[in-house]
Amino acid sequence: MHREPRWRDASSVPMRDDETDDPVTTSRIPTLSEQAEGPPVARLWRPRRPRPGRAWLPHVGAFASGLLLYPAFAPIGWWWLAPIAVAGFTLTVRAASLGRAARGRRRPWAAAAWAGFWFGLAFCYTIFRWVDVIGVDALVALGLVEALYFAPLGAAVASVSRLRFAAFWQALLWVAEEFARDRWPLGGFSWGRLAFSQTQTPLTRIVALGGAPLLSFATALVGTVLAALVLRLLKARQVRLDRPEIGRAAALGWPASLAWVGAALVLPIVGNLVPIQTTAGKPVELAAVQGDVPRTGLDAYGQAFAVLDNHARVTEQYAQLIAEGKAKQPVALFWPEDSDDVDPYANAEAAAIVSGAVQAIGVQTLVGAVVDVGPANAKELGIVWDPAKGPGATYAKRHLVPFGEYIPWRAELTKYFSEMKLVPRDFVSGTTPGVLTVGGVKIATVICFEVAYDDMVRSSVLGDGGVLVVQTNNATYGWTDQPGEQMAITQLRAVETGRPVMVAATSGISGYIDASGHIVQETRQFTPAVVSAEVTPRTGQTLAIRLGAAPEWVMTGLGLLAWAWAAAAGRRRKRLETAFATAEEPGGAAAGPVAADACDGAVTASAGNGAQADEASVKTVSSLPAPATSSASSVIVSNARKAHP
Repeated sequence: MHREPRWRDASSVPMRDDETDDPVTTSRIPTLSEQAEGPPVARLWRPRRPRPGRAWLPHVGAFASGLLLYPAFAPIGWWWLAPIAVAGFTLTVRAASLGRAARGRRRPWAAAAWAGFWFGLAFCYTIFRWVDVIGVDALVALGLVEALYFAPLGAAVASVSRLRFAAFWQALLWVAEEFARDRWPLGGFSWGRLAFSQTQTPLTRIVALGGAPLLSFATALVGTVLAALVLRLLKARQVRLDRPEIGRAAALGWPASLAWVGAALVLPIVGNLVPIQTTAGKPVELAAVQGDVPRTGLDAYGQAFAVLDNHARVTEQYAQLIAEGKAKQPVALFWPEDSDDVDPYANAEAAAIVSGAVQAIGVQTLVGAVVDVGPANAKELGIVWDPAKGPGATYAKRHLVPFGEYIPWRAELTKYFSEMKLVPRDFVSGTTPGVLTVGGVKIATVICFEVAYDDMVRSSVLGDGGVLVVQTNNATYGWTDQPGEQMAITQLRAVETGRPVMVAATSGISGYIDASGHIVQETRQFTPAVVSAEVTPRTGQTLAIRLGAAPEWVMTGLGLLAWAWAAAAGRRRKRLETAFATAEEPGGAAAGPVAADACDGAVTASAGNGAQADEASVKTVSSLPAPATSSASSVIVSNARKAHP
């Protein structure tokens, strides 16, 4: 059946007999020429959605910022990238939130949360990539869990950007994110904190005033202030385009800009002016042994007696050098974690090997040993071994590594992940801080990953040990970023506690770090070696140790309060917008305009004014209408009703 075209040209299609020239009474479809020249017809206006590439641009920028943060950490150590990455994070999550609101979508915070999540994925999968030694599934799980913390951070940073002093609140929220990630779940995972990227920088000395949380805050503040200055520059550029007579300084608002720059510099200046807060004692000679392991990776400790023999042999060789006058006699010696992986209390052969090495060197030695606790459990101990009396005081590792030293939900997970069988028994944690006396020197000691946790280091140092000793086992992660990252964290602990640090590692990196955080000696990985140095024990406590976790709790609380205040202010603003829109139309709320961030794809009818009505409708949807005067939206709605009775 022939169908008439929808639009007809009057010159080419003749009129039917029932049609008339009267434009009022005609029932035919308007021609193209009549459509162009006749009276205006009501049109529907819909906010134009940005192209997908523009909507995703902030998310791509957030992902790039996450990648940018990784080189700020050891072993690369481009520390200045950390504030730049924070600035990129701040700008991109804000842009994602504003972009979603501009498109008329609800919950703009969701876009900011997604941008934060992409940042977290990029950062966590690069900074923790050494976990793939255990298995790709372990890296995937850890990276995903850690990245989730950056989603609420993104939403919070975007939300508080509307508040006064936004840069300050945004920096506090970074502390809140690290507060949670350092503790949950399963005791938390403290790697990748902003503070750990600032081991030898102009910001480093801040850590002695308020610990790693204050250093993270100072690092984040530099980044958020940088983001605020970028926004001010963009705003000043627009102001000068609109009003060329305004000068650059006036458009930028230089007093406020300088104030923010000064705020970002206060903590670094104060930190560098404060001297080391501990008191130096009498120098002593100390030594740490690195015996090496026969194999790397997960099988590094497949030959427990071989590892023990290595450390005993290096110790005896060192004793021979002392006897020949080629090395200094230490007052105390430190073996690393797992240097004796055979219980010396239960195995006579292992005890004899340790005793022989300690007697050869002739001084008390802190031996890292694994001790059986019943048939299915064990403890990681540091044992003070005397050349005459044998084993004495001990320290048991308190912060155990999940999936490395114990398996949570072992029965269920072992069914699905074969790697769980590589940890055949669960370790039992200790309960007392690491305060020991070795060779007459009082030390504060932590074992391996404990050095990354503030409370573990602080509680041991509160015993007023003059030297911080870190026994560690990094053989599983040899030739990855992990040993370098841990060494950088240890440098920061030296500054925070105001104490020198001796590091004893089975396969590296072992070393001596002075109280200012400088590495005086360090070894190569997988090379038998001895670190021997004249060390000056220091007593007393820095302000960071005395204050403890109080600064972190205060900063976290302030950041969360700012987020809650911003969220409440946003809800109040939406209620006011709805109330004003309802007040414009006496007929009720249904006739009023809808706030842009409370609807998706709102439709506004306009007629009679053409492009001017279009522009008025845009303003009505995107801004708060004045309730005291008649607005363009009322005209638009009225015209639309006339056009569509």
